[in-house]
Amino acid sequence: MNQLIISAATEGEAANPLVPNVWEMGVVLVGFAVLLYIVVKFIVPMFEKTFAERAEAIEGGIAKAEAAQAEASAALEEYKQQLTDARAEANRIREEARAEGAQILADLKAKAAAESARITEQAHAAIESERQAAVVSLRSEVGTLATTLAGRIVGEALTDDQRAARVVDRFLADLETQSAGAAK
Repeated sequence: MNQLIISAATEGEAANPLVPNVWEMGVVLVGFAVLLYIVVKFIVPMFEKTFAERAEAIEGGIAKAEAAQAEASAALEEYKQQLTDARAEANRIREEARAEGAQILADLKAKAAAESARITEQAHAAIESERQAAVVSLRSEVGTLATTLAGRIVGEALTDDQRAARVVDRFLADLETQSAGAAK
């Protein structure tokens, strides 16, 4: 029986099963050509277009990033320059304030010295006028006392003003010469 099955199977086939049928190959080749045409005509250009857009977007993004980086660097340099200028301006203002403060202080010291000198001068003038008033007052009191004392000693009244003034002047001159001699 096995032999019968094998012989029946080989009778119906005259061709080699390893070699494909020509009609099948033609249909497959035509289908492949149509598929290849569709892929080359429609699908590949869409892929190329998408690839070009993505490449352009990436390159544009890189260019934008480089431009933004350059702009940021320029802004940083400008900020640093402004900071340096601000520091220099602050130092200049500080130095001007110090100089102005020193000038104000010198002016105030000069005014205080002038005021002190004026007050000292007024004090000296007041002391001198008080000393003169004291000398005049003392001279008149000493003169009165000397006249009274001389009148008691001499026994006569010195009511004559000229005579009394001469006695007082002579008495004071004697006192001054004695005090000048004692001071030496």
